Amino acid sequence: MNTFTPFVVLSCRGLLASMLLTCAALLAHTTAQAAEIRVITSGAFTEAYKKLVPIFEAASGHTVISAFGASIGNAPDSIPSRFARGEKFDLVILSEGGLEALMQEGKLVPGSRVDLARSQIGVAVRKGTPHPDISTVQALKQSLLNAKSVAYSASASGTYLSTELFPKLGITEQMKVTAKRIMSERVGAVVARGEAELGFQQVSELIYFKELDLVGTLPDAVQQTIFFSAALVKGSEQAEAAKHLVRFFISPSVAELVRATGLDPASK
Repeated sequence: MNTFTPFVVLSCRGLLASMLLTCAALLAHTTAQAAEIRVITSGAFTEAYKKLVPIFEAASGHTVISAFGASIGNAPDSIPSRFARGEKFDLVILSEGGLEALMQEGKLVPGSRVDLARSQIGVAVRKGTPHPDISTVQALKQSLLNAKSVAYSASASGTYLSTELFPKLGITEQMKVTAKRIMSERVGAVVARGEAELGFQQVSELIYFKELDLVGTLPDAVQQTIFFSAALVKGSEQAEAAKHLVRFFISPSVAELVRATGLDPASK
């Protein structure tokens, strides 16, 4: 199993300068006119996104208008729901399954998908509480059965748990009693408030809650590694600027920053 530790401080000026230079180089041949790029991103990429966007804006002069939502599901603020309402975006970042669904619906530009990062599912508990044993599949199963309350995401990782992992472990009926799908907020917030004993979500969405301890990731045999990818939205008026934003997200100079947020950069 892998665990992740976030950067407390970026090693500062050298790395920041490198990223600014990379961003400037990527934009060297674009128009001088500043653009407003409308982006919606799902939770797993959010922390990396929040760190990278200001650097991109500083170097490019563009403004990024951000929105956030779950990759899948029918919550009012989920990405599919916002597209269904006709909200306008230039770029979308979400799990591969959610992206492919929007692509099939004709919402996105064919061939524009770019993988940004890989993410794994982690397990967290409130700080100071006992850490369950999740070192093996059998231990994970027993820890789930022992837990009085379990919270899991309404997005891609939660769908995997409820439709694949719980059935594979043979605990679907038990989880109907103790497990709850969390809508429109991060699982970590629920666990931090003491409303759930165990929380399951992408590592990158758990590690920034100081009230939590990250126990670790699911055993390899039942882990689901999810790609989070970007794609252009059909009808975008800022497609070129959006493309350059994506190039910045996958540039080697920002890989360590992305990795520090609990993600594995897709391009190495």
